Amino acid sequence: MKSSLLESSGLRIDYKAALVEPWSPYVGAILLLIAVFTLMISGEFWGVFGGIKLWGDWFNHLIGLDEVLGLHEPDSPLTHRISLMNITLILGAMAAAMISRQFRLRRPPALELIWGALGGSLMGVGAVFAGGCTVGAFLVPALHASPAGFLMLFGLMIGAVIGLKLLMWSLENITWGMQAPVSKSQSATALAIYPWLGLAIIIAILWWATRWYGSEDSKLASRAIIVIAGFAIGFIMHRSRFCVARAVREPFMTAEGDMTKAVILALAIGIPFASLIFQAKLLDPYLAIAPRFWLGTLIGGVLFGIGMVFAGGCGTGSLWRVGEGHLKLWVAVFFFAWIGSITGALLNKAGWTAAEMNLDLIEQSPLGIQTFFPDLLNGWGWTYVVAGGLLLLWYLLVRYNESSARFTVV
Repeated sequence: MKSSLLESSGLRIDYKAALVEPWSPYVGAILLLIAVFTLMISGEFWGVFGGIKLWGDWFNHLIGLDEVLGLHEPDSPLTHRISLMNITLILGAMAAAMISRQFRLRRPPALELIWGALGGSLMGVGAVFAGGCTVGAFLVPALHASPAGFLMLFGLMIGAVIGLKLLMWSLENITWGMQAPVSKSQSATALAIYPWLGLAIIIAILWWATRWYGSEDSKLASRAIIVIAGFAIGFIMHRSRFCVARAVREPFMTAEGDMTKAVILALAIGIPFASLIFQAKLLDPYLAIAPRFWLGTLIGGVLFGIGMVFAGGCGTGSLWRVGEGHLKLWVAVFFFAWIGSITGALLNKAGWTAAEMNLDLIEQSPLGIQTFFPDLLNGWGWTYVVAGGLLLLWYLLVRYNESSARFTVV
């Protein structure tokens, strides 16, 4: 009786639409903007690589490489703000996967694990050169009206094309390790428990954030918003399958452009709104712009683009898939962190990433300089025109490619 009442009331349909069926990437883009703007209004910004690199620093510390690399003892992963954001992002994706009964430990073929390690390593090197991943060197700098974000996008596109060519060559010429392990079906008991585990994660996150918000420790209190925002970002990305790697890769692979247009929509809405935050002086835009334009951004973008194709995800795309149970992405994130830490330490010792303030009070390094369109173009007017023109050009190319497949390379 109760079951039939639930079905007839439409609650089961609503549950499936909201928490089981994938959301539109456009819905995901808008919801992500809300989470990101919440951080910005609070004086924070979205980052990924800094936290992943911290995990690599900890691993090098544990195996005794920290002295050789010149690393200091790293901060706690639970209080370092970007590491904390990454951890709660994974938990958000895991909760969404549990509630939708899509969580599963997915074992890939052996060769895919090798590609995960290779891709993660290239992403680690690329992120050090660029000063961030697809979030910290592309999305957020573009949102902050920096030319570096748009140049990073160009480098990612070049890398994606190279990566797809190499990956297709490997599929045609390497047969070892392509046998997929036998997949075991999940028990009915596990599938029945998953939604309750997802709900338990949500309750635990709310308890965690509430405890920290009411803490007398000001550092913990300030981290409460990061716990909620990181969790929300992971939940949204899983539900909408939001992935920057897919947005960059798919036009060259299948000519499909929905995810790409969702990213364009997010930036088209986000840049004007972000400008209001900067003009109100709620956040310094330079805080999220690394001194890497142009050399570091371009080199890093190409290397990262190749890596994300082999890994099967970018920084955030890898993290939310870790929460979903993809073992290949666990391998990719490990090497992303470890090689990123090693590369960062070596380039820092070589003086390549050491930043100093110039006479204009802008950071610069041997790999580039901080750039901000309003300072380069004498205000926000031309910034809107230039940024809008670049986004419009990207949109037109994507739309043309959807009907012609002109830019596909596989």
